[in-house]
Amino acid sequence: MTATAEPEIGKARTRKEDEHLVTGRTRWTDNLVLPGMQHLAILRSPFAHAGITGIDTAAAREMPGVVAVLTGADLADEQGSLPCAWPITPDMKSPPAPSLAVDRVNFAGEAVAVVVARSAYEAHDALEAIDVDYDDLPVVLDLAAAAADGADLVHPDLETNVSATWTFDSAEAGTGGDVEQAIRDAEVLVERTFRQQRLIPAFMEPRSVVVDPTGAQITMWSATQIPHILRLMLAMTLGIPEHKLRVVAPDVGGGFGGKLQVTPEEVIALLVARRLGKPVKYTESRSESMLAAHHGRDQIQKLTLAARRDGTVTGMKVELLADMGAYLRLVTSGVPILGAFMFNGIYKFPAYHFTCTNVFTNKVPTDAYRGAGRPEATFAIERMMDELATELSLDPLELRAKNWITHEEFPFDTVAGLTYDSGNYEAATAHAQELFDYDGLRREQAERRERKDPVQLGIGVSTFTEMCGLAPSRTLGALAYGAGGWEHAAIRMLPTGKVEVITGSSAHGQGHETAWSQVVADQLGVPFEDVEVLHGDTQTSPRGMDTYGSRSLAVGAIAVVKAAEKVIAKARPIAAHLMECAEDDLEFTEGRFRVKGTEKAVGIADVALAVFAAHDLPDGVEPNLDSEAAYDPENFSFPHGTHLCAVEVDTETGKVGIRSYVCVDDIGHVVNPLIVEGQVHGGLAQGIAQALYEEAVYDEAGTLLSGSFAEYHVPSAADLPTFTTGRTETPATGNPLGVKGVGEAGTIASTPAVVNAVLDAVRQFGVRDIEMPCTPMRVWNAIQGGAR
Repeated sequence: MTATAEPEIGKARTRKEDEHLVTGRTRWTDNLVLPGMQHLAILRSPFAHAGITGIDTAAAREMPGVVAVLTGADLADEQGSLPCAWPITPDMKSPPAPSLAVDRVNFAGEAVAVVVARSAYEAHDALEAIDVDYDDLPVVLDLAAAAADGADLVHPDLETNVSATWTFDSAEAGTGGDVEQAIRDAEVLVERTFRQQRLIPAFMEPRSVVVDPTGAQITMWSATQIPHILRLMLAMTLGIPEHKLRVVAPDVGGGFGGKLQVTPEEVIALLVARRLGKPVKYTESRSESMLAAHHGRDQIQKLTLAARRDGTVTGMKVELLADMGAYLRLVTSGVPILGAFMFNGIYKFPAYHFTCTNVFTNKVPTDAYRGAGRPEATFAIERMMDELATELSLDPLELRAKNWITHEEFPFDTVAGLTYDSGNYEAATAHAQELFDYDGLRREQAERRERKDPVQLGIGVSTFTEMCGLAPSRTLGALAYGAGGWEHAAIRMLPTGKVEVITGSSAHGQGHETAWSQVVADQLGVPFEDVEVLHGDTQTSPRGMDTYGSRSLAVGAIAVVKAAEKVIAKARPIAAHLMECAEDDLEFTEGRFRVKGTEKAVGIADVALAVFAAHDLPDGVEPNLDSEAAYDPENFSFPHGTHLCAVEVDTETGKVGIRSYVCVDDIGHVVNPLIVEGQVHGGLAQGIAQALYEEAVYDEAGTLLSGSFAEYHVPSAADLPTFTTGRTETPATGNPLGVKGVGEAGTIASTPAVVNAVLDAVRQFGVRDIEMPCTPMRVWNAIQGGAR
C-alpha cells in the first residue's frame, strides 16, 4: 500500500459508482428475478371520495395466469395502518391509513385490490375484470374551503378536516419580540398571500419492490431512500420480528423525498408474499407513480412584513395552510414546521410569529419533497423582501444587505430559535454580483424599459440559508419527531490493507461511494482505490438513519471520520509494539505511524496484516482493528448563497426565457467539486421547474389531470440555461470536516430568484404577483390584468 500525500478531500474525482450506473450494469429492483416469483398489479380508485359497496373479483380470478386477487377486506385483519412518525401536537388527528382501502376511498389512485399473476402482463390484464361498486361522496379539494367551518369532511369520524395547528411565537419562546406590536408600530406593512403549488417528485426510477419470504428471514428489495427506517416501521406495523426482516435498497434512481416513505405498495407486497409463501414483485408505471406516490409542497402562505421607512425589517407574521392530502404519511405533518425555522432566512429582524394549520383534502397525500419546508420558507421571505424593496424604491440587494446578519455577528441566535454557526453573506453576494454583471444588466434593463421593448428584462435575487444535516436528536425529540437523527458507520481493516466502509446513509444517486472513499483515504492515509463503501442493506449495515435532508455528508461522513479515528487509536499500541517504542513517541501521518524525529515507521496496512496474523501483539490487545461509531451532532449546518437570475419576458406572448443564471453557494469545505457541481445543477433544474413549469392539477372531481409527462412538464436540458456557478467557503464549525451540505441548495434558492425576475420584468405593468408556475398564459394574463 502506498500512502497518499496529496489530500483527497477537495479533489474532483469522477464517481466510482458511475462505472455501472452509466453503463447500465445496474441493480435496479425491477431487474431482480427470483425463482417462482409472482407479479402484482394494483387496481386504483378512479374516484376521489367514495364508499365501496362491493367488489366482484370472480372474473379476474379466472383470467389466464392469475394466482390470486385480494381486496382490502381480505387483508383487513393483518394490514394495519401506514405509520406517521411525527405527531406534531398532542391532539393531532391522524386517521387510519390502510394500504388497501376497505370500505371507502379518499383520493383518486388509492389502492383497492391487488392481482397476483405469473407475469406482470397477466396481472395487469386481470385488473379490468374486477368490478367495484362505488357510492359517490362529496369531494373536498380546495384547501381554504376544507379548513373552513361547515366544510364537507374527508374523514367524518374526525369531525373536522384540520389535522393539527402548530405555532411558534418569538415573544413566547424568548427569541424575540411581539410581532403584533411590531405590526402596530410599523412605518411600512407589506401583506401578501402566495400559493405553493402541488408538485410531483418524478424520480428517474419509478418505485419497485420485491419480497422473498422463503428464507430464514423475509427479504425485501425496494427502491427506497430509507431501508433502515422502512425495516423498523414494517416490523412495528405488521408485527414482524425486526431481526426476521432484511431490507435492501439496491441501486436507486433518485428520490427527492419521494422515496422517504413506508408505501402502501411495500406493505401490500409483503403481505401477499407472506400469504402465498412465494416471492413477489411490484413495479409501478410512470402514471401510477404520478397518481399515487406522494406529492410535495401545496401550501397557502399569508404573510405580513413590518418595516421602517429606511428598509429595516422589524417583524414577520406567517399564517400557513398546508395540504396533507387524504392521509398522513411518514413525515407529512412535520414538513411545514421544518420551514417554520427558516422564514427569517438570513435576516435578523426582531419579532416573528408562525402558525401552520394542516388540513385534509381528497388528494394524494403530501410529504417530503426536495428541501421539505425550506424551499417554501425561502420563497416566502425572498418574495417579501422584493415586495418591500419595491414599496420603498430600493434596490433588492441593498435592502437585503441592510437586514442580513453580517459575518462578524456569527454565531448568531435567530428569532426562530436556531443558532447559525457561520456564514458570510457579503462575500457570496459580492462574488455573485461580479459573475452576473449585475450593474450592466440593470443598465440594459433600464434601456429596454425606456424604448418600450416588447421583450423586457427582469432581474431576480434570492439570498438564502437552510438547515442541513437533519440530525440533532434532542432537537428532533423536542419537535415530537418519532426518531433521532444520528448516523452510524463502521470500518473493517482487511489483512491486505484494503478498507471496507459500512455507512448507514443510503445513496440514491448522490455519490456516497466516491465521497466516503475520499474522506477515508485522507483519514487513514490509504489510496482512494483501496476503499470500498457498502450501504443500503440492513444486513450489511444494520444501523442507520438513511438519506434525506442533506444529512449524509454532514452527519453520515462524520460518523465515518469517528470510526476512522477509532481504527487509528486501536492500531497505535500495536504499531508501538512492532517498533518497540512508546505510544507517546508516535505520530500518525499519511497512513504511517512514525517514531518522532526518526525515519522509523510502519504503515497502517502493515499493522492490519500483523493483527490478522496475531503472532506478535501486545499482551491483552485483541487482534482486531475494526471499529464503528455513531455520530449525533449538536446543531444543524447552515449552507447559504446568493442566486441571481435574468429573464427575458415577451410581453406580447407571456413567454419567459432565462437569459442567465448565476449562483454562488457557500457549503463549507467541499469534498468533491464534481459531485457538488452536479448536485447544484440538478437542484437548480428542480427549483426552476417549480417556478416555470411543474404543477399537479386536479379537476373539480378530484381527478389528476397532470398524470403523465405529456401534461406534467418536467423541463429538459433544452428548457434550461447554462448555469454559472461559484463558491465561497465558510467552514461549518460544528463538525471536524467543516462541511455543510448541498443537495437541496439549488432547489431552495432558485425558485424565488426566477419568480422575482419575472415579476421584476412585468411589475412596470402593475403586476404584483403571478402564481407558480409562471406559464406564458399566466404571465400574459397578469400583464393584461395589471395594464387595465
